[in-house]
Amino acid sequence: MIKDLALEQVVGHHHALGTSITLQIFGTQDRSLLKKSFDLIDHYEDIFTVNRDQSEVMDINHASGEHPVQVSSAVYSLVKLAVEKSRENFGFNALIGPVVKLWHIGFKGAHVPKDEEIKDKMLLTNPFKVELNDQDQTVFLQMKGMELDLGGIAKGWIADRIRDLWLAYGVEAGIINLGGNILLVGDSPKRDNGKWVIGIQDPKEPRGDNITSVMVGECSAVTSGTYERYLVVNGHKYHHLIDPRTGYPVKTDLAGVTTFTKTSVEAEIECKRLFFAGHSLKGWHDDPDRVGAIFVYNDEHVEYDNFNQ
Repeated sequence: MIKDLALEQVVGHHHALGTSITLQIFGTQDRSLLKKSFDLIDHYEDIFTVNRDQSEVMDINHASGEHPVQVSSAVYSLVKLAVEKSRENFGFNALIGPVVKLWHIGFKGAHVPKDEEIKDKMLLTNPFKVELNDQDQTVFLQMKGMELDLGGIAKGWIADRIRDLWLAYGVEAGIINLGGNILLVGDSPKRDNGKWVIGIQDPKEPRGDNITSVMVGECSAVTSGTYERYLVVNGHKYHHLIDPRTGYPVKTDLAGVTTFTKTSVEAEIECKRLFFAGHSLKGWHDDPDRVGAIFVYNDEHVEYDNFNQ
């Protein structure tokens, strides 16, 4: 049965969410589910995006300091999750946008802002200034100029919804790859033990060159790293991962952290938790949904949490 699944497969490519997407379904030659999946991704991008003037999240941002905005259940549930995690103050903050835009690292006009500019914009990033109304499904940013940006967890949430769709259609095995956010569905049909092989990017080499790899069961793998977007000024390197507790790029010896969890949205959240902590956290993998983590440091040494390497 395993080999039969591997013989038949469909692969589709798509560009959305600002990245290249690849979906691979084993055990079928019917491409209709790929189209349904890409249509669903496009729909979620339409309602979540902050890269266009019109979306449900942009409606919330446009109304900041003025009035609450009623949104769909998908947007409300993801906003609520993002705000709750932001309030934990571990490094992820869905309201950090005004500070990130000051630095603009990775884009034209990137520069080191003045300290007073950073302090001024930091006032707009307080997650406790977001009012959530579960009954009406409304979101209100209490200060003018506040901005929600779900980009830090939306890809993981969307990957989980694609898996839900696939399981509803009876998919036994497949790979959801949203620009490097990987969600593995079912057992791998290529190996008798059902395990999948995931490569970990070498931070000093072109994308696709791995520094190590691990064998895992059904799970999601997400990476946070400093090596793809950065700014160099007077010999000092500023990467794009801004610490919402300081307004400056987080100081770390880490080049990247990859987390492996049962759901992709959790992998998104937990890789940021571990990255901003700078190391593995005591008791982190006591949660059965957390499979493990890999830490790649600037000096290229690699540490494994909960992996028998």
